[in-house]
Amino acid sequence: MSVNAQVLKSNNENNKNNDRTLKPLFPKQAECSYVSCYCEENVWKLCQDVSLRVPGELDRCFVVFISNPCRTVPLWKQRAGREEDRLVIWDYHVIFLYSWDSKTCLVYDLDSELPFPTFFHKYVTETFRTDQVLKSDFHRFFRVVSAKQFLQHFASDRRHMKRPDGSWIKPPPPYPAICTSVSTHNLDEYINMDLGSGPGQVFNLTDFVQRFYKVEK
Repeated sequence: MSVNAQVLKSNNENNKNNDRTLKPLFPKQAECSYVSCYCEENVWKLCQDVSLRVPGELDRCFVVFISNPCRTVPLWKQRAGREEDRLVIWDYHVIFLYSWDSKTCLVYDLDSELPFPTFFHKYVTETFRTDQVLKSDFHRFFRVVSAKQFLQHFASDRRHMKRPDGSWIKPPPPYPAICTSVSTHNLDEYINMDLGSGPGQVFNLTDFVQRFYKVEK
């Protein structure tokens, strides 16, 4: 069942008893701000959009940086993938989570060929598969930060997308670089997966799934 189908079903079943039902935060993927290879800024823009349109939902939103000490993280079902399984090995990737309640979480990944959004368990199964068959250099770690904190503190001067001669590896977004009153660049603090340091909390794959996916008993 798709997210939209469940939304309609939920509306029909609960509209007399509950005014608050699950609904996608963003109308259409094509309407979201997107620049290839700037996933952290694309997600920052999603957070900003929520804060402006539906600020009451921001506390249920999270930003997730995916990386590891070797900066080699395999993700499947990525639009940039060339083989049939759409596998890409990123140095890092960033996704947006909407944890609607303790049992329901949606993933918004603007670089995935999966639906926008996709239910958390389906996204994890299709995108991360398992670490058990991977060499340790390819194990995925996840830094989870609240969307509100990310909006307030993240900064990037885009230096990581410049060559030594100053030219761009990939064209930058058309808007000014994101900065705060105290920082112009702290991207590495989010990509770093050292436990106990940096913003938010770091999980391995198993703990990340348990954090956002509760099995009904």
